[in-house]
Amino acid sequence: MNSLKRTFAIFLTGVIGLATGLLATSGAALAWEPKKPVEFIIMAGTGGGADQIARLLQGLIEKKDLSPRPFIPINKPGGSGAEALRYLQDKAGDDHTVLVTLNSFYTTPIIQEELGVDVSQFTPIGRMALDTFLLWVHTDRADITDLDSYVAAVKAAGKEWKVGGTGSGQEDSILTAMMEAAFDYEVTYIPFPGGGTVAKNLVGQHIDSTVNNPAEQNEFYRAGNTKPLVQFTGERMQAYPDIPTAKELGVDIEYYMQRSINGPPGMSAEARAWYIDLFAALYNSEEWQQFCIDDGLDCTEWVAGDDLGSFHAAQITRHRELIEQVGAAAITGE
Repeated sequence: MNSLKRTFAIFLTGVIGLATGLLATSGAALAWEPKKPVEFIIMAGTGGGADQIARLLQGLIEKKDLSPRPFIPINKPGGSGAEALRYLQDKAGDDHTVLVTLNSFYTTPIIQEELGVDVSQFTPIGRMALDTFLLWVHTDRADITDLDSYVAAVKAAGKEWKVGGTGSGQEDSILTAMMEAAFDYEVTYIPFPGGGTVAKNLVGQHIDSTVNNPAEQNEFYRAGNTKPLVQFTGERMQAYPDIPTAKELGVDIEYYMQRSINGPPGMSAEARAWYIDLFAALYNSEEWQQFCIDDGLDCTEWVAGDDLGSFHAAQITRHRELIEQVGAAAITGE
């Protein structure tokens, strides 16, 4: 009898072990992961901050083997990001498309109401950084050494002064309009499809100044082609310890650009969870944090999922107020 009990106990243990293994295997099989390449949409042109960030993240995903399928960066800069936003809107329910954003994520749907895009319905995944802005001129402008001399030069030139920026109705044009209001001057704003193109035009002296992000201008700054005059941040960034903030100089302008990852409307909860885990791992990586330090990005707080959705809602409200404050015509050039 004892022998029979022992045999039955061994048999039962084996059955339980097999069932547990099958359940674990079934659970693993049900865990979501990409089944095909992921479209990594960039709502700006090549060479700019969004493009650099997307390609850095794509490289890290591959290097660290974080995805069973590759991420494919795709630039869609048309219409100040309208092309990318409409594309994502039309991808509703797609688990294999994500978007890296600029603040045109907020401004373009506000200004272009006919676009029919509601970004509050997109799927918030994670905020990788708050990007920053500086005022840049060419180093050949020996007459411009600080903010005061810059303002004097602009006022002397009037509308002949050309400020380059990424798109119309986007963050660069908003900040330019804020400066026009603060300093009581008018400039000619020239839109380009991406920040990289803006930077090259400043180096070529086809424009007189820009409010490029650090990542877009640093290559030329380190080469001695361009120089920053002021940074529009709350405190001086580690990358630019000798450059004053606007607030230090008595000018109440502080402005940031969010760099976040978002999916289309209706992305599955399982896919969103997988992407949140992926980009959280990238955010916390040594490579990303070092990039943030070197290129003047604020990466002190990881914001994901519903918290990012709340952040977006607040930023939509703020950008509506900014557009009303400076006027849509002022930031679109119309």
